[in-house]
Amino acid sequence: MPSDSMTHEPLILAFDTSAAHCAAALLRGDDILSQRLEPMARGQAERLMPLLEEILTDCDASFGDLQAIAVGIGPGNFTGIRISVSAARGLALGLDVPAIGVSSLDAQAFGRAGTVISSLDARRDHLYLQIASGAPGLYTLDTLPPLPQEGSAICIGHMADDIAERCHGSVAPPRYPTAEAIARVAARRFGQPDLPPPAPLYLRDADAAPSRDRPPVLLDE
Repeated sequence: MPSDSMTHEPLILAFDTSAAHCAAALLRGDDILSQRLEPMARGQAERLMPLLEEILTDCDASFGDLQAIAVGIGPGNFTGIRISVSAARGLALGLDVPAIGVSSLDAQAFGRAGTVISSLDARRDHLYLQIASGAPGLYTLDTLPPLPQEGSAICIGHMADDIAERCHGSVAPPRYPTAEAIARVAARRFGQPDLPPPAPLYLRDADAAPSRDRPPVLLDE
């Protein structure tokens, strides 16, 4: 654990399962105390809580030491997003600490100065894209929104080369790993009043039909 001089800084546990991974990080101040990223296409629901416990154990900490929970809210895999957002809201409620949702697009762009165009693979020739602090959307390369043309945009993520060519910008990798970026964004927001609870960021319809809002009616015998 960090020295006593850092104990006034909030201890934030961040995690994400919005893509084919299970990622987590523990942040105190500017220091990442522990982080892990485990690639996996499925099994995040079973792996997430043990992974969080391992991250805390690495630092001789416990859930009761946390001042905030940070979670990736997508866009991305529907099931993965629901897993992590549900876990974050449950932990926050049980620990009586805030839960802070961070979009994957914001996390990917964090730490880069200037106009950042952040994009993620949405499959089927689509991509999720966000320009600077604008609203995220679902596009193809043929339906992109107006891109900045001053030539200073930094393009990060899926199809970044193609996007940079269209706006005369440059290509850069994310500055931080996923969970670390989520933690650092959350640290910036920590303490802000009236932060809404994290909610999934869905920009496309689910592949499968959603579950019913109401249970089926049972008929009398």
